[in-house]
Amino acid sequence: MATASFSDKIRIRLKAYDYRVLDQSTSEIVETAKRTGARLAGPIPLPTSKNKWTVLRSPHVDKKSREQFEIRTHKRLIDILQPTGKTIEALNKGLSLPPGVDIKIRVLAGNA
Repeated sequence: MATASFSDKIRIRLKAYDYRVLDQSTSEIVETAKRTGARLAGPIPLPTSKNKWTVLRSPHVDKKSREQFEIRTHKRLIDILQPTGKTIEALNKGLSLPPGVDIKIRVLAGNA
């Protein structure tokens, strides 16, 4: 992602278990993109995925007693429509995300 022409688009996808940390990271990316003069779409909240597990509390006496756990993965999508050189440089150097936030950055062609 070293260079992007003006017809390219940058798609940033964020995932986290804690929505507050995710929203804070998203607002930091949006602020950075706006400060460098790029047009952007988003942040778009994507559907939250829920993973559920059921575990036996005790394997012997209380076999019918179960315990249930759930983990939710929150997702956000940001499209930077007209990135400038300053935008790419600011995202590469100045972006410090808190732990627990997964980020994927893709450069898409203008017609995609």
